[in-house]
Parts: sequence; structure tokens; C-alpha cells
Amino acid sequence: KERGLEPDVITYNAAISACEKGSRPDAALDLLAEMKERGLEPNVVTYNAAIKVCFDAGMYADALEKTREAVSKELFPSFRLVSSGVP
Repeated sequence: KERGLEPDVITYNAAISACEKGSRPDAALDLLAEMKERGLEPNVVTYNAAIKVCFDAGMYADALEKTREAVSKELFPSFRLVSSGVP
């Protein structure tokens, strides 16, 4: 930002994926919200990472909310991703 560069969808996807790898669900959701505030449209990669980090953290309501949000935009998260941790 300091050099006049603005993050794009790919940048946000990488950051949200890093949050997923680092088990930081709140940071991932903050980035997703920031992305939307900037007028960037999340894609299936964005939602897969956000849903997985929420699911892995036991934040099932948030994972379900993001799944519904993705599907409402005709983006379909990976079934393997969503079902991977179901007891």
C-alpha cells in the first residue's frame, strides 16, 4: 500500500490461505471482510480457505455461513474440504 500497490484477489487468497495454515480464523475472516470492503469479489479459492480455517477451528456456524455465501454466488466449495473433518 505504501508504494501505491493495491492488493488484488490473488493477494488476499494467499493471505487467507496463510491464515488457514497458521490456524488464524479471525484474521482470515477479517481479511475476507476487508477484501469485500475494497470491492474485490471473493472466488472459490477464497471461500475454500475461509471455510476450512473456520471448520478446523471448530467455528462451524462461521464455516456454514461462508459456505452458504459462496453457494449464493454460485461458487461451490470443494466437497472434500467441507466433509474432511466431519466426525
